[in-house]
Amino acid sequence: MKAYLLTTFFLFYFATPHYASAEVWGSTGHRVIGAVAQKHLTPKTAQQVNALLGGMSLAFVSTYADEIRSDNRYDHLAPWHYVNMDQYARYNEADKNPKGDIVTAIKSCIDTLKNPAASKEDKVFYLKLLVHFIGDVHQPFHAGRKEDRGGNSINLFWFGKRTNLHRLWDTDLIEHYNMSYRELAAHLPKRTADEKAVVMAAPLLDWVNQSQDLANALYDKTPQGSRLGYVYHYQHFQTIREQLLDAGLRLAATLNAIFDPVD
Repeated sequence: MKAYLLTTFFLFYFATPHYASAEVWGSTGHRVIGAVAQKHLTPKTAQQVNALLGGMSLAFVSTYADEIRSDNRYDHLAPWHYVNMDQYARYNEADKNPKGDIVTAIKSCIDTLKNPAASKEDKVFYLKLLVHFIGDVHQPFHAGRKEDRGGNSINLFWFGKRTNLHRLWDTDLIEHYNMSYRELAAHLPKRTADEKAVVMAAPLLDWVNQSQDLANALYDKTPQGSRLGYVYHYQHFQTIREQLLDAGLRLAATLNAIFDPVD
């Protein structure tokens, strides 16, 4: 009887999409992105963001879109965290989810924040979502394959514990490094001003393509059932650091374009 119950548990564990609602990039990753962005806001943008958020930092609000997933009033926002496509189809060619995806979500947030008729309440809500979604789109498996739900169906072992490919890149790799978000934000790759400008100028679909290309490469390196640990972390943590930095810079650039546009 005990063996039957254990078998049933594991079948249910891996058959259900319990990781689909996991905190993408984990809390630490999202807060790193918020901290990076905060440093790259113009004074005018910083003032307006501060006014909307009532003094809360971008790092603090960065997990809001995950926190509200426990409230069924926001169930309709679930598809906004990702875009799953056929492996080699670019976003413009891919079938679109009629309920929206991360690309349409980011655009909706920007439109609301730019709309002078939008209420302050709406602007606060969509600002918090935007901070989160720009982080999400830089997690490679938020632009992963439709067939495995962005790596959620690729079951793995991380230091002997069961996980999946999506969660590995969401949380496991970052948490294994055992740094606070402030420590990690202070130890991201160094970029020159010109290099930052190139990253910050990239359009939204370039962000999606960048994540999709990374995901496609990682699928080949992380097959179903892989047992992973120190070597995998050593090989890929630099990619995590680069994606967190790119996301923070692009979040700042997006907010600056909204609140302090250059003529």
